[in-house]
Amino acid sequence: MSDVLKFLCVLIGMGLIANCGDDYPVQPESEDELVEEMVEIPAGEFVMGTNEFGRDEGPEHVVFLNAFWIDRFEVVNADYRLFVATTGRDPSACADSVGFNAARQPVVGVTWFDAQDFCAWAGKRLCSEAEWEKAAGGDGRIYPWGNEDPDPTRLNFNGHVGKPSTVGSFPNGVSPFEVADLSGNVWEWVADWHRVDYYRNSPRENPQGPESGGLRVMRGGSWVNGAPAVRVQERGRLNPRWQGKGIGFRCCR
Repeated sequence: MSDVLKFLCVLIGMGLIANCGDDYPVQPESEDELVEEMVEIPAGEFVMGTNEFGRDEGPEHVVFLNAFWIDRFEVVNADYRLFVATTGRDPSACADSVGFNAARQPVVGVTWFDAQDFCAWAGKRLCSEAEWEKAAGGDGRIYPWGNEDPDPTRLNFNGHVGKPSTVGSFPNGVSPFEVADLSGNVWEWVADWHRVDYYRNSPRENPQGPESGGLRVMRGGSWVNGAPAVRVQERGRLNPRWQGKGIGFRCCR
């Protein structure tokens, strides 16, 4: 199989080869304020990565992070439309697509650059890969809720819902810090460049990812993906200019 075909297979497996659906007018909604709810993650050490054979998530290692804040929910369409209206930026690729444009669904169809600029506009920034993983667990657990297998009461995954869910729809799937939807619903852009062997030599304190690269990291899996992709340690990666119906983001501060 050629490298191009292999890459396409990876994208299909991530649920990223598809458009956003048929176009329909956006329904009138109240969109005059940001969802500002954030959670403080305390300073301290946590266990990052896994030693499971054959994955790019190892080796398992201890990381220290300073305290930070993370959005409790993924950034939603209502907030992104406020960003667009305020700045004159182009709407998301899915802005007019039924099933993907409700006010409290996570915004999708945005590039890494869109995500970065939204967070800056909101007085925040994209989370680092390490920050995202600590907020999702921090103690070696497989999923944000623990090690029990995923099921439709905990997250939107494996095509059960057929589209992104309203944020916060799965209280049984929150992390120990009560951050919602870190597994499933939509992949989340994070700040870091991707490198397969980065964990082997990454800084112990406040790692920020490689200095350069070609692909940016995504975390969490999406509404399309099965159990392997929604693990806490799973590292997706993609061209930062890609827009897909399964890719959104949240911000940190």
